[in-house]
Amino acid sequence: MNDKDEKYRRIHFTVMAIEGSARKLNISGQEMYRRLSKQDIIHSRLLKHYELLHTQSLDWVIDDTIETLENWEKERKEQAV
Repeated sequence: MNDKDEKYRRIHFTVMAIEGSARKLNISGQEMYRRLSKQDIIHSRLLKHYELLHTQSLDWVIDDTIETLENWEKERKEQAV
């Protein structure tokens, strides 16, 4: 597999995780992207740990992404107080 194919797979996986998480939370993909970006979850978790995450079911990745987002948002909010 060449680098272009690998990049495509990683991006496709990330988009599926973002869109699936947005649907589960009943928000737009754009809003989910904004929230995940604000917490740096897209790069520090979804892309960085692609090798591990893509072996899981999409439902598991969606649930994990939502749980991570909510925990990190809560932690950031508590640190701000």
